[in-house]
Amino acid sequence: MARIIAAAAVAAVLGLVGGTAWYVMFARGGDRFAACRESAVAGGAGAIGGPFTLVDETGATVTDRDVITAPTLIYFGYTFCPDVCPVDAARNAEAVDLLEQRGIMVTPVFISIDPARDTPQVMAEFTDLIHPRMVGLTGTEAQVTAASRAYKTYFRINDPKDDYYLVDHSTFTYLVLPDTGFVDFFRQEVTAEQMADRVACFVGAA
Repeated sequence: MARIIAAAAVAAVLGLVGGTAWYVMFARGGDRFAACRESAVAGGAGAIGGPFTLVDETGATVTDRDVITAPTLIYFGYTFCPDVCPVDAARNAEAVDLLEQRGIMVTPVFISIDPARDTPQVMAEFTDLIHPRMVGLTGTEAQVTAASRAYKTYFRINDPKDDYYLVDHSTFTYLVLPDTGFVDFFRQEVTAEQMADRVACFVGAA
């Protein structure tokens, strides 16, 4: 009886080890970007991102297919933001320049979550100050909300009756690749150099 129990235990351990090995070799190995990732996404990368329809700095209606034609860094913020948004946008622009020095062209995108104040003209003035290739997008309240939900971002306008209202919002930057979609996000504390290194890894693995 003892031998049967021992044999069963050994079989169970071998099954566990084998299952773990299978997961490591195939499940993880199937992700060509595994070596580049430093963050876990609940539900997988496919749970974030997707189609959107917004308005660009010229007033033209554009979709994600029009905008994401190269590796793209997407940030949701607003131009009246007193501190976080300009700092994050500048960090993203610096990373874009570092990547360009490596021969990797990346598009920085700034999507407004404050369409009432962020008109196409306001977006153009803001993005021109940050980076010459930064794309500013705004739209109707419904369009902006749909884009925000697609990327699982959060925002809440405080006291919209106040002309100088602030907007609470998340501060992630999203890396999206053409034909692949969302692949990873960057937290606020990530430096431009770290961002450039990780983006280069993803581009190289694509």
